[in-house]
Amino acid sequence: MSDSDSDSDSDFDVIVVGGGPTGLMLAAELRLHGVHVVVLERDAEPTPVVRSLGLHVRSIEVMDQRGLLERFLEHGKKYPVGAGFFAGITKPAPDLDTAHAYVLGIPQTLTDRLLEEHAVEVGAEIRRGCELVGLSQTEGEGDGAGVTAELADGTRLRSRYLVGCDGGRSTVRKLLGVGFPGESARVETLIGEMRVEAAQETVAAIVTEVRETHRGFGLGPLGDGAYRVVVPAAGVAEDRTVPPTLDEVRQQLRAYAGTDFGVHSPRWLSRFGDATRQAERYRTGRVLLAGDAAHIHPPVGGQGLNLGIQDAFNLGWKLAAEVRGRAPDGLLDSYHAERHPVAADVLDNTRAQMLLLSAEPGPRSVRRLLSELMDFEDVNRHLIEKITAIGVHYDLGEGHELLGRRLRDVPLKQGRLYERMRTGRGLLLDRTGGLSTAGWSDRVDHVVDTGQELNVPAVLLRPDGYVAWAGAEQRELLDRLAKWFGPEVP
Repeated sequence: MSDSDSDSDSDFDVIVVGGGPTGLMLAAELRLHGVHVVVLERDAEPTPVVRSLGLHVRSIEVMDQRGLLERFLEHGKKYPVGAGFFAGITKPAPDLDTAHAYVLGIPQTLTDRLLEEHAVEVGAEIRRGCELVGLSQTEGEGDGAGVTAELADGTRLRSRYLVGCDGGRSTVRKLLGVGFPGESARVETLIGEMRVEAAQETVAAIVTEVRETHRGFGLGPLGDGAYRVVVPAAGVAEDRTVPPTLDEVRQQLRAYAGTDFGVHSPRWLSRFGDATRQAERYRTGRVLLAGDAAHIHPPVGGQGLNLGIQDAFNLGWKLAAEVRGRAPDGLLDSYHAERHPVAADVLDNTRAQMLLLSAEPGPRSVRRLLSELMDFEDVNRHLIEKITAIGVHYDLGEGHELLGRRLRDVPLKQGRLYERMRTGRGLLLDRTGGLSTAGWSDRVDHVVDTGQELNVPAVLLRPDGYVAWAGAEQRELLDRLAKWFGPEVP
C-alpha cells in the first residue's frame, strides 16, 4: 500500500466495503450520528445462500436498542435457549439475565434485507456491483488525510476512513498486508437447499440414526418438499468459492446415509470449511476491519453473523465520534482492544466444539464428561453466555461489578431502557436525581428514574449499551464522561 495524492471522484466520511450484515449494521450506526457513508458491495444482486440461521440473545438486544426488533420478530421464530447450543449438547435452559431469553430463527437472507432497509432508511448509500481492487492512505491530519479506494471499473473514491467488512477472503485485509494467522480448513461441509423425494418420516428416522456418529450431518425441512441439506464433503476443495455440484451432494449423502433421499432441484449450493483465523490487528491508520474480515471460525454455535453485528455496534459510535472530531484520545483504538479478545474467545470455543463433535473415542469421552458438568446450572449458564455473547466483559478498569458489561433492558417509569437508547447516544440512568451531564447534553441523555431494578445509584451507558461507570459521585461521573465522550461543551 502506498500514499496517493490523486484527486477523487467522490468524497465520503466513511467507505464501508462489504454489504453483508456487519457492513450494513455499521453503516446504519454511522448514519445515526450524521456520518456521510457509502457501502460498496461487490455482488450486483443479493446472494440466495443462507449461511446463518438466527440471532442470539445479544444481537436480539442490539436490534431492540435500535428499534428494529419488531420487524425481525415478524419474520423469525423463537426457539428456547439451551437446545444443543454448545457442541449440540442439549440441556434445560438456565436462568439468563436478559429480557430476550430465546434464539430468533431467521435466515441470513432476511437479516441482510432488513438491515439494508434500515441502513437506507437512515440515509446510508448502498452501491452494488462495486469491487474494490486498490487502496491507499494519506497519513496525517487535516483535509489532506484520508483513504483512496480504487474500484474495478476505474472509479476512485475518497474518504476520511474506510472499514473492510468484506468477509473471510477480505480484499481490504490483503491490501493492508495484515496477517491472518490460524489454522487452515481440515474439514469441509457441503450445504444447500433442495427438494427431497423421500417421505419426511423416512428422512427424520435416517437423520436421527446417522447423527449418532456424524454430527455434521442433517436434513431440515423447509416446507413444500424442500430441505436444507448439510453433509460432510469428501475432502477439502482448493477453491471453496466454487459451489459443489448436485452429484457431489448425492454422492456424500449415499456415503453417510446409504441413500441420497432423491434430492433434486437445488435452490443454491455452497461449501464451508473449519478454518480458524484472526487478523493480527483491527486498525491500520485510517482503515479498520470488522466481521469475517477480522475473524473466521467454524459455524458451530451460530456465532459468526452475531459476532460481526456486535463488532459493528462497538465500532460505529466510536468511528462517528472520530469523524466528528469529538473522540477522546484512544477511543478508536479501543475497538481493537475490546473486540479482538472477544473474537479470540469465540475462536477458542468453536475449536473446542469441533473437537467435541468428533466421532473418535477420546473426544466422545470428553463430550460425555462435559455433558455431566453441564448438569450444574452455573456451568451450563457460563457456556450459554459465551455462545449468546451476554457474558462479554470489556476490561474498563477497576470499579463496580457492572463496569464493562452490557446492561439488560429494564422497565422505567416511562417506557423501557432500550427504548431510550434508539438514538445511539450515551445515557445516564440516574436514581439519585442529583447528578448532571450538562456539558455533554449533545451526546448523552440523562434519565432520572427511581425504579428498583438496579442495585447501584446510577449507571452511565455507552451508545453500545455497555456500562462505562456506576456509582453516585459527580466527580467520578465527569471523569468517565470525558473519557468516553470527549471534552465537555460549555
